Amino acid sequence: MNEPLTTATDHPRSDAAATPGGPTHVDAGDAGYHKDLKSRHVNMIAVGGAIGTGLFLGAGGRLHDAGPSLFIAYAVCGLFAFLVVRALGELVLHRPSSGAFVSYSREFMGEEGAYTAGWLYFVNWATTAIADITAVATYAHFWSTFSDIPQWVLALVALAAVLTANLISVKYFGETEFWFAIIKVSALVVFLLVGVYLVVTRHHVDGHTPGLGTVTDHGGLFPHGWTPMLLLIQGVVFAYAGVELCGIAAGETEHPEKIIPKAVNSIMWRVGLFYVGSVVLLSLLLPSSVYAAGESPFVTVFTKLGIPGAADVMNLIVLTAALSSLNSGLYSTGRILRSMSLSGSAPRFTGVMNRGGVPYGGILLTAGFGVFGVVLNYAMPGKAFEIVINFASFGIIGTWGMIMICSLLFWKRSQNGTVTRPAYRLPWAPYTQVVTLVFLASIVLLMWQDGGVSRTTVECLPLVVGALVGGWFVVRGNGPARAAADGETDAAGR
Repeated sequence: MNEPLTTATDHPRSDAAATPGGPTHVDAGDAGYHKDLKSRHVNMIAVGGAIGTGLFLGAGGRLHDAGPSLFIAYAVCGLFAFLVVRALGELVLHRPSSGAFVSYSREFMGEEGAYTAGWLYFVNWATTAIADITAVATYAHFWSTFSDIPQWVLALVALAAVLTANLISVKYFGETEFWFAIIKVSALVVFLLVGVYLVVTRHHVDGHTPGLGTVTDHGGLFPHGWTPMLLLIQGVVFAYAGVELCGIAAGETEHPEKIIPKAVNSIMWRVGLFYVGSVVLLSLLLPSSVYAAGESPFVTVFTKLGIPGAADVMNLIVLTAALSSLNSGLYSTGRILRSMSLSGSAPRFTGVMNRGGVPYGGILLTAGFGVFGVVLNYAMPGKAFEIVINFASFGIIGTWGMIMICSLLFWKRSQNGTVTRPAYRLPWAPYTQVVTLVFLASIVLLMWQDGGVSRTTVECLPLVVGALVGGWFVVRGNGPARAAADGETDAAGR
């Protein structure tokens, strides 16, 4: 039987767990979840969130356009991604919640902030889901067996398979994501080992001798100048979408105060090793002009090596990475939409749960947008990934911005003595929050400068803002109405 709906308005809690500097808040959207995620699940969810389609598929086209300097973009964006997830980690230690930054936005900015944060995050993952199923279909076409199957059919099959797995239970999701992440990490470790071996032994790859000569003899670090690298930063940001997943998972795990700091801290070295290290090795193995959009650069390397079956195995692995990203997107949006639904900021059906503690209404809504991705793959199979990656980047920028604003407001309250910051905290506050917000704003300017689809995305911002404002005026009275309908009392008296 579905759990009765309650309002998600935060209200004071006066038990022993309250923050020493003042009362904490409880989000009704956190009720009903099963605490089935273990430490190994959360750690690998953090890995899976930091390693996805943006690296496995997107890096090929970016290497071709920007050259070896792409590693600089990955390093810079990785640093800011770490600051964002570190800020979220501090908020999680303040109060674990499956609503994550939506719940924190409600606590520090009111329901308007929660509404904005939640729907921006939905835009992020709804469009990312389209990118993921597009990537799966693209990878599948690598094999001749699937080459005659339309791209939209493969995208639909991928969506249906992952949706089914996600609806069973959070424990099933955790296990699935654990093994997805294991496969991704293992593949990257193998690639790094093979790549280092090829560089050290100077073993020829498609007639090229790996090493610095591969860079210096083909235009250097910036073969096309600085501009392409700067303009590609918005796409690189997309590669880091999902680092916030460990914060959402904290609401469904025991002892988050022990698990989350370890998971967050591990992201930094993983980013340096897997993202920056992989791009550097890819640049040393083959000229950047050899890589191309639409094919994983890892598959390109193994194809050029001519090792029988190696490219097929790597292609299977990167396909798994795309499925993992889709799996995580359905998981996270289901939790976020439930938190919003119980406060009246999202459709009522997105707040319902099944007996397994899964908020299936929100998951189905995100999957519905995935169906739009199937249509997009039918209409424009060659441009689907490029189109959605830009809109997904906008959603990520908005989500990261809201997390840093929450962190800044939390810091401000700590200065007033209203709350007490946990021992695990974002360093150099409030400067880190301000610098990160400036960085995110600069990405929007770069998107405008880039022209094409990126500029079109920026030009759509007034429409997005208008839709958010209009939607708020439609839903703003839903919270009290739902509370009354469910026999609940809104603690805030609204």
